[in-house]
Amino acid sequence: MANHKSAKKRIRTNARRNDINTARVSRIRTFLKKVEVAITGGDAKAAADALKVVQPELMRGVAKNIVQKNAASRKISRLNARIKALVK
Repeated sequence: MANHKSAKKRIRTNARRNDINTARVSRIRTFLKKVEVAITGGDAKAAADALKVVQPELMRGVAKNIVQKNAASRKISRLNARIKALVK
């Protein structure tokens, strides 16, 4: 157990941030699943709409250092390519 006041505060802060970050990751995954479901269902319009919602969430995760920038860009790119393939 921590003995210093600053270390005790850091433990509380870390726990709070962990809860917030876990919620953000969960939210991003939920939006990604909505895009996946729309793609597997073959609904290009719904998938495109869901992608427009997930893009800002992913980039917000990048800004908050929850998701790496290249990983988020890769996910968006691959989802976009799959949606374009549905249209053809």
